[in-house]
Amino acid sequence: MRNAIRYAVLPALTAASLLAVTGCSSGSPAASGKGSDAEPVAAKAAAAADAAPQLAVAPAPAGAGAPSAVAHPSDGSAGKGPKAAKSALKVASFDQKSGRAVISGPTGGTGAGGAPKKGKGLAAQPSQSPAPSAQTNVSVGDVIASAPAPGAPQGVLAKVTKVLGKTEQGTEVNTAPATLDALLGDSEAKGKVPVDPSSVKVEPLLKGVNVSWTKPDGVHVGPKGAKVPLGNLRLDVGASIPTPASSPVKAEASATGFVQLAPEVDFSYDGRGFGGRGPGTASLALSGDWSSQWELKAEALATTDAKPLRLPFAKLHADPVIQVGPVPVVVNLDLTCYLQVDAEGKLSVDVKQDMKGDFRVGGAYSWGKGWSGISQANTEVSPVRATASASGKVKAALGAEASVGLYGAVGVSADLAPYLRAEGEASATASSDGKASASGKWAAYGGVDLTGSLQAHLKIFGTPVFERRIPLDLYHREWKLAGGEGSVSTAKQKKGAAA
Repeated sequence: MRNAIRYAVLPALTAASLLAVTGCSSGSPAASGKGSDAEPVAAKAAAAADAAPQLAVAPAPAGAGAPSAVAHPSDGSAGKGPKAAKSALKVASFDQKSGRAVISGPTGGTGAGGAPKKGKGLAAQPSQSPAPSAQTNVSVGDVIASAPAPGAPQGVLAKVTKVLGKTEQGTEVNTAPATLDALLGDSEAKGKVPVDPSSVKVEPLLKGVNVSWTKPDGVHVGPKGAKVPLGNLRLDVGASIPTPASSPVKAEASATGFVQLAPEVDFSYDGRGFGGRGPGTASLALSGDWSSQWELKAEALATTDAKPLRLPFAKLHADPVIQVGPVPVVVNLDLTCYLQVDAEGKLSVDVKQDMKGDFRVGGAYSWGKGWSGISQANTEVSPVRATASASGKVKAALGAEASVGLYGAVGVSADLAPYLRAEGEASATASSDGKASASGKWAAYGGVDLTGSLQAHLKIFGTPVFERRIPLDLYHREWKLAGGEGSVSTAKQKKGAAA
């Protein structure tokens, strides 16, 4: 039997840029009045000085390289704000399993006798921070955050536990995992950073997958690049897919369609916790707008032991960096787009539709309540065509398995799957004089499922660790696209009503 599955699409992921500090205005005590007139001014100044600074969120500047930041052990008592400062240090190499790293200055290497050369080592730190020793440019207790570098493609967030000595590349150290509160302190940060579509690496898993994108500056790539809105990434699929003998759809399937998305990283942090026990609130989420157009043509013949056909067609990966004040926060995004078909009985369907919407998936923390999942999706569907005949059920989903993490540690896993399903019932009679009649009913539905979980690696914010995965709230929505029922008087009429 012939099956043509014309493809459905979905968004999924991918990722980011940098943030910069905007100093929070701390009021200057302009005590020009006397007595009671001066007291309100002083009170306002004290309140402003006591407020945690707000860190702005902004895209990474072009050619920023691999920024880094360092916090020293004594910075914890340095007042309000982040504990870290920008640094000229670079991570030359990093072994995530052992924690061993080599830290270099701006141009790498060290001077004679193990002392850093002039212009190398730590950037200028606040006056209360101790200078590095003459023997090394890093010290035990230093917390280092680095954007992706040749030795650390997923970024680094680590605390120096031992200085091993000098090498040609820099200072070799042992490290242990660190948390963001050691760098951000009691500051605040909140914002969304769009993912640069040109930074997303796409690995096609089937022939016929094409990638197009357009950057905000108007530069576009790919066969559909001129049509793609600014900041969007588009995947077009048009492939003939051999199906295994055990699949619910027989013979070859063909998939055609596209998915277009503009993902954003949603990050927030408020370091004003209670009793010094970590931040008060924090969240990490992936969100964005998406649209797709896809068509399903299928003839299914399934047995009770047939398993759904699940066919990945593209993998996407990005390591966007959001600059939270002086701290480069590396977000790791992975997305696998797949096509899945499940069927029962015999059924022929022909459905084409446009879909668009937005989504948000991630985790949020608040002191006293702990972590909870974020799972939201809004979808609009415009059916173009829907017909069906015979008896049975078929369901086709174009989904995306996504993971979102920080510095190489996965914190959120999600599966977002917009789908189309159809079902029909038919009966027929015939007589010896050649006359026949048929009757039945059928219906087509669109829907979206969103599932996933939070993982303990979100402790990287400095929050308490939970001992098990926390499932996201199940999101499910379905709506009817088309349907019909009736009878025909000719045995050669096999198709049902069309929407």
